[in-house]
Amino acid sequence: MITHMLKTPLGRFRLIALLEGISYLVLLGIAMPLKYWAGIPEVVKVVGWAHGVLFVAYLVTLLGAAIDRRWSFGRVVFAFIASLVPFGTFYLDKQLKREEQAVKKTNPAPVNS
Repeated sequence: MITHMLKTPLGRFRLIALLEGISYLVLLGIAMPLKYWAGIPEVVKVVGWAHGVLFVAYLVTLLGAAIDRRWSFGRVVFAFIASLVPFGTFYLDKQLKREEQAVKKTNPAPVNS
């Protein structure tokens, strides 16, 4: 499944979006409480750094998918805002997956004879 996702700009974006969303939740739900409630700030440093790298990758792959799919400016802004909201990237992925399935239904792959 993952190797199939890496073949298209949209697939790469969806994969990075899921990873970025997971890193954001780990940062907010695990690392930050460990820093402030358990006095372990090192976790935020590591997870925050990883999240930052994934966020930059999210922006780069968002641009690639937007150009490939010719998304409107509003769609790109929506995808950007989704990265700032907890669980936003998961909601966006669900929408993108639904759209891909609708396109596949209307444009089925040709059958080799």
